[in-house]
Amino acid sequence: MEKRKFLKQLGQAAALSPFLPYALRADTNRRRQNCYSENEVEFWEQIRADYDLKQDYINLENGYYCISPRPVMEKFMEHVRKINFEGAYYMRTAQQENKQRIAENLAALLGCRNGEVVITRNTTESLDLVIGGYPWESGDEAIMAEQDYGAMLNHFRMVSERYGVVNKVVSIPNHPQSDDEIVALYEAMITPRTRLMMVCHMINITGQILPVKKICEMAHRHGVEVMVDGAHCVGHIAVNIPELNCDYYGSSLHKWLSAPLGCGILYVAPGKAANLWPLLASDESNPETLSRLNHTGTHPVHTDLAISSALGYHNMIGTPRKEDRLRFLQRYWSDPLRKVEGIEVNTPAEPHRSCGIGNVGITKMEPELLAEKLLNEFGIYTVAIDVANVRGCRITPNVFTTTAELDHFIMAMKSLAQR
Repeated sequence: MEKRKFLKQLGQAAALSPFLPYALRADTNRRRQNCYSENEVEFWEQIRADYDLKQDYINLENGYYCISPRPVMEKFMEHVRKINFEGAYYMRTAQQENKQRIAENLAALLGCRNGEVVITRNTTESLDLVIGGYPWESGDEAIMAEQDYGAMLNHFRMVSERYGVVNKVVSIPNHPQSDDEIVALYEAMITPRTRLMMVCHMINITGQILPVKKICEMAHRHGVEVMVDGAHCVGHIAVNIPELNCDYYGSSLHKWLSAPLGCGILYVAPGKAANLWPLLASDESNPETLSRLNHTGTHPVHTDLAISSALGYHNMIGTPRKEDRLRFLQRYWSDPLRKVEGIEVNTPAEPHRSCGIGNVGITKMEPELLAEKLLNEFGIYTVAIDVANVRGCRITPNVFTTTAELDHFIMAMKSLAQR
């Protein structure tokens, strides 16, 4: 769908002109013309115009969550007003039907059947529901990586203390030689007591995409279930969950799908829902029904409704087009910095091993200091990462980021590395 047609359907007006800090606007078109056709340049400029961007800095920290474009935010506010206007009438008549419909739309995006995906508040809730609700017994083993997200690692520590689960931790190299190397790391930890393995689809601190399908196939040969952390994948790269052959999958929709804060998804493979103990009690009596795990009580249902608007905006762009754009932006800054002395890019060089997220550091500078200097001296907002074998700043452009802004970032990194 063309963007103008999409905006007309949503009933939205034209948006503000894009802001480019540091007088970079004049050079933008020329630089983009080197990589895109004229129509493609115009398309991404229209997309940028849909975002209200803070003018104090260049935002290269979209990994925490991605702000919503104006058309989605305006629909979100309509939903807020509608729910407030209808009150209990809406909650008792249309709430569940709408939530189910939106979950079905998300299932279609992810290649799933109806009933295999439910809406949660975020990835942490989705995966902690699995970790905490798993039928653990003393001496059971779980496998994870030290590069996994802290909230889930913390929950595994809790089930270790509560149930006597043995947690076994691998470390993912920043620059693996092959898929087989990564699969072998996980396989080497498996014993007859291994029950569950947690695997990142895309590591949040480096952007590395792991060979999830190969890991799942290996784990299943050993009778081990796999829970996938896909927090950064839905709305970022093409995701077909059943093709991954995993048992559980969680993701956040307020990240790369750009839905408002507070929504995610949980996928549970057919026949697996009965294995999990619900977080909140439900009146659903069928243990095989995923909705049994999805009772939430009263919550901000206008956020659920806004998922449809975000999904519509995403589909207007198209998953392949968006994925290509995000990978292009990451490669635009990371490829030239890989050649600079004193700079270390912590994201794999092979295009299929990453997309929009990257991580870069200066060998003789602490990550916190690097992030501070980028913001205070160059007006670039990032986040410092100093954990496991990753020392640098996570760099996460979004679809509204310009190559001119990335040129400014490249210049800043080269300047800091030369000091």
